[in-house]
Amino acid sequence: MEHDADILIAGGGLNGPALALALAQGGLSVAVIDARPADLRAEVTFDGRAYALALASVKVVQALGLWRGLQDKAQPILGIRASQGHAGQGPSPLMLGFDAAEIEEGAMGQMLEDRHLYAAFLAAMQAAPGITLHSGASVIAQEPGPGGIAVTLDDGRVLKGRVLVGSDGRDSGVAKRAGIQRWGHDYGQTALVCAIDHEKPHGGVAHQFFMPPGPLAILPLPGHRSSIVWSERTATAEAIQRLDDAAYLEVLKPRFGRFLGEIALAGRRFAYPLRLTVAERFVAERLVLVGDAAHGVHPIAGQGLNLGLRDVAALAEVMIEAARRGEDIAAPDVLARYQDWRRFDTVRMAVGMDAVNRLFSNGNPLLEAVRGLGLGVVNALPAARRYFIREAAGLNAAEPRMMQGLPV
Repeated sequence: MEHDADILIAGGGLNGPALALALAQGGLSVAVIDARPADLRAEVTFDGRAYALALASVKVVQALGLWRGLQDKAQPILGIRASQGHAGQGPSPLMLGFDAAEIEEGAMGQMLEDRHLYAAFLAAMQAAPGITLHSGASVIAQEPGPGGIAVTLDDGRVLKGRVLVGSDGRDSGVAKRAGIQRWGHDYGQTALVCAIDHEKPHGGVAHQFFMPPGPLAILPLPGHRSSIVWSERTATAEAIQRLDDAAYLEVLKPRFGRFLGEIALAGRRFAYPLRLTVAERFVAERLVLVGDAAHGVHPIAGQGLNLGLRDVAALAEVMIEAARRGEDIAAPDVLARYQDWRRFDTVRMAVGMDAVNRLFSNGNPLLEAVRGLGLGVVNALPAARRYFIREAAGLNAAEPRMMQGLPV
């Protein structure tokens, strides 16, 4: 089979471009097929969407050669405060606090707006000779064979490669067409996402406030601005999302509190239904899944993109090293190396986030007392705090080279 590229990537959000750049750096040719036109993804105005990049994810961006152009747009995460309570009553006095000074690596991570990260990926893809971007096109069929895999696009074109990467989200068409099943469940929660301007400085501290309906994350952005990821039971969230901005803000205020002074909405508002979903397999014949196509977890601790970038770093290392040894990069044993590397960490994180959400998203007074005691005990133990800080920074996982800031 003649190939248009070594690797075909279906999905051009963030994981797809990151993987394309990593593979191209290793000398492989890549075609990225993105259903959403690039000019719509590359919005120049602030829309409220941002990501908490763990330190290990920042190192991936460094390995791609892009961090120098992004660091002035990022907000270092210098502390994390986790507490529980009820809307309008404020947090419990028993809380868990992490400070970046407790680890040698410095800031635990960086907050970065979606528009800045995607724009950097897009510019780098357009400049890379080994990457072809098919913008505004979707994969509607795929056919693996002994020499590669052919995909049919919605405009009738057929592209051929050695392997197809599904990076096309939790409802991955690539995975469905390969017969890959998923396990998980609906949380009965919806995440309300927005950004706010506030009167007082945040000091680079991220807050996680656990309430019975679901957690509220307050994540620092540059200046007097923070990103909000606010989980509510779905029916309540849908009603809140239908409110106008003024009414929406009045519902948020008692949950948010007054520790940052007066607040106001900034940018657009989004709503995302929450579901735990993990693919039973990450690989199939001439096919591999990364990011949300492989796993979707609860947004507690903001680990979604971080898990995806771990996939990117691992898959790039496996494929580039296989190519250097003269192996078929899509051979079953090669793809199995990636699955073996990533599956345990993924399931561990998915189950862990699921357990935390189940434990905290209820109003049981006995559990509330136990949770408060647990937060207080961990906070009093330096070794335990250090472990959780390194976990939040992504430093406890088996690290591919890119997660150490090194090229493959």
